[in-house]
Amino acid sequence: MGWKTLDDMDLNGKRVLVRVDINVPIVDGVVTDSTRIRRIAPTVRDILAAGGKPILLAHFGRPGGERRENLSLNQLVPTLERAFETKVLFAADCVGAGAEAAADALQPGEVLLLENTRFHAAETKNDPELAAGMARLGEVYCNDAFSAAHRAHSSTEAIARLLPACAGRLMQAELEALESALGQPQRPVTAVVGGAKVSTKLELLGNLIEKVDHLVIGGGMANTFLVAKGLPVGISLAERIMKDTAAEILAKAEKAGCEIILPSDIVVAKKFESNAPHDILPADQCPEDGMILDAGPDSLARITEVFANSKTLIWNGPLGAFELEPFDAATNAAALKAAALTRSGQLISVAGGGDTVAALNASGAAGDFSYISTAGGAFLEWMEGKTLPGVAALDQ
Repeated sequence: MGWKTLDDMDLNGKRVLVRVDINVPIVDGVVTDSTRIRRIAPTVRDILAAGGKPILLAHFGRPGGERRENLSLNQLVPTLERAFETKVLFAADCVGAGAEAAADALQPGEVLLLENTRFHAAETKNDPELAAGMARLGEVYCNDAFSAAHRAHSSTEAIARLLPACAGRLMQAELEALESALGQPQRPVTAVVGGAKVSTKLELLGNLIEKVDHLVIGGGMANTFLVAKGLPVGISLAERIMKDTAAEILAKAEKAGCEIILPSDIVVAKKFESNAPHDILPADQCPEDGMILDAGPDSLARITEVFANSKTLIWNGPLGAFELEPFDAATNAAALKAAALTRSGQLISVAGGGDTVAALNASGAAGDFSYISTAGGAFLEWMEGKTLPGVAALDQ
């Protein structure tokens, strides 16, 4: 762990540039989900408590380098003030004379929000000149946007080389959780990987079979592996052209001593809709006109048994069509088992990815997981074993 935290920095009287992710959903000018804003509040409060002056850098949407009123960060000021319980001022640019004057005038206890970094086309090009303009506004740089850490942008990578840099509380929590799950985990380690396509998660599967003891494969991906094993899958979602790749992954896993767990029994329906009539069948008996929509009870029993004998769990993707009842049964039951084991101190559980967060919230298990990452792309790239530029830039 080469990066510093807020505790390693002298913040008293210093202007602290904080890169945050406040890319929240807005309908008619009203924030409909302020989760991301609430999650950066501890960082802002801790900087204020240490006598620092927080100056927030953030992107919003994809303006493509143009000023667009509907993507101005100004509309977030009231929500930020409620979350931070203090005054939030706004600067109409993230660089230049106006921003510098606003930064200079900032008083203790106040927060300054800078305009959308992506109003500058140079931001996504990791432009050093733009980064230098941002760096002039502060004396310390703090990155609290893990979800943007897989991008090398001016406000996430180039700027970190220009000022004393550290991780904010959310970034710190994320990195510590990830390190405990894959960096130096307690063994045995189990990973759950679900979702529709094998093709989008090839690098992920390749990295995990080298690092985990058990790999549970669910969702449409599992069907592709069943095809690779010569089993019928009817009209199920499956990437039949990926069957050779799936077979290679099975062979590599065996060589690496990683047990791949596929459904041994399946929940089959003829229609993709809630409460469609369905049967539970052995995995090798899917009828020609049937589609596999969930893992069956025997598969679930095996998965929960593996959880019970594991020390660490990493979860990305559902086990079935979790958005349709009753085909959410395996995902919900497995999630609740992982939550119970975590609650009793037997398991460290880390989960991430959009569908995963939605599925765990729906099951009621999310609150008991050790850590749930809201960073989609960054979480996935980290699981794939890639270096994240925004994190690497803090290691200096």
